[in-house]
Amino acid sequence: MSQDPLDRAKALLDSGRLDEALAITRPLADHPEPSHRALAMHATTLKALGRREEALVFDDRATRRFASSGVAWHNLAATLGDLGHGAEAVEAMERGFRLGLDGALSWGVMARAKAAAGDLDGAEHAYREALRRAPGRAETAAEYADLAWMRRGDLNEAQTILDRCAHSGGPPAPLLLTKARFFEAAGQADKAAQLLAAAAERLPDEVALVMAAAQAALEQGRLDEAERLAKVAEARVPESPGVLNQVVIVELARGRADVALAKARKGLEFSPGNQSLIGWAATAARIVGDPLHAQLYDFEGLVGAYDITAPEGWAGLPAYLADLAAALNRIHLYETHPSSQSLRHGSQTTYRLTGSADPAIKAFFRAIDAPIRAHMAKMGQGTDPARARNTGEYRIEGAWSVRLKPGGFHKDHFHPEGWLSSAFYVETPDSALESAEKQGWIRFGKPPFATEPPLEPEHYVRPRPGRLVLFPSYMWHGTVPFTTDERRLTIAFDAVPA
Repeated sequence: MSQDPLDRAKALLDSGRLDEALAITRPLADHPEPSHRALAMHATTLKALGRREEALVFDDRATRRFASSGVAWHNLAATLGDLGHGAEAVEAMERGFRLGLDGALSWGVMARAKAAAGDLDGAEHAYREALRRAPGRAETAAEYADLAWMRRGDLNEAQTILDRCAHSGGPPAPLLLTKARFFEAAGQADKAAQLLAAAAERLPDEVALVMAAAQAALEQGRLDEAERLAKVAEARVPESPGVLNQVVIVELARGRADVALAKARKGLEFSPGNQSLIGWAATAARIVGDPLHAQLYDFEGLVGAYDITAPEGWAGLPAYLADLAAALNRIHLYETHPSSQSLRHGSQTTYRLTGSADPAIKAFFRAIDAPIRAHMAKMGQGTDPARARNTGEYRIEGAWSVRLKPGGFHKDHFHPEGWLSSAFYVETPDSALESAEKQGWIRFGKPPFATEPPLEPEHYVRPRPGRLVLFPSYMWHGTVPFTTDERRLTIAFDAVPA
């Protein structure tokens, strides 16, 4: 093994031993005269740990110390884009281009930066430039296809982008998964299932494809096929938490909740913080009457609704919410929902709101600090997955806005990267909320896929403007569809322990 400490740090980083990698990179990056590589490696490690704001400090230091390095400006632009600082990311990437950068990865960074800055035509141009240089890069094609889909809702256009990538030698498995995702987003779940079934038969060693085919078969009601495919995946990687998660879903659909609970617990031995496995374990426990369900779905102790007060600078809450709604509506630039999210019949912002310079959006994060801290205090300490992570401090890991049209809703889902998740209501469909069906309410406890026996929601919270709802990220939650001619405008974010 190389004796270079940064080579060791890279090996640790690649193997997922992030804290050990950080212990090596920190003193090297903190040196009075750090090397370019030390700064870059330290920033990369911090980003892998989710500490992007800290990483930004070292990427910025690299551009100051190595101002003629295009790579340093590329790295700074990428981190700025990750944080939602779109205009600054564009400026940094333009500096990198002037220093000679012209590769596919740099054009991809520019595309994301342009999108974050609201320049969607510029983003599409940058994606085309990236694919001109690396036409077989599946990640870039998927991003470009999603942008085009959200702007125009044209399924054929999105699929054409992916097909061009495939014809240029792009890897088949991720491209087929993405194609199926677009079919599902366009309301053609049957075509998605057909595509995945054929792909799984042709590429049986691609476990992600096999699992997706199993899930699609399950959602089409073909339980025998779903079970067969899940067993194929389990036979190949029996200790994979992701595969065990899929097996749990199939077992619950089959009515074997006891087996599902055992499989979920086995998966949690390998991945204790896996939000999906925790959610499915709770579902299985609910069916069999295991006390784990009551612990994980302690609605009184773990779910809270808080009405914020107007931030400093606004005369009252209605005035603040009006300004916040105007700011959010300015950045809702898309025609339809993303292909990979729970949202249906609406639009979603695609960069971190924490990077916004708008006064009303910046004030939002000040306004929610007290409710988040009150909720952490309400939860207290404990051994369950939510309370065990409660340090009394937090950081916002991601934040976005959703605007639902009439008939819009969120499919029941969970948030894989969060600890506490949220819904903050800026505008609500007030007539719908008064309906007997609780249209537009947020609901908890209904799993996203069919189980035997079927399970209905266990808990509802009524939205109203200015209300923040907080809950563990593993909890199934969704929105009851509403049919009135009204809109619903929200902000959502994930918080993680700090």
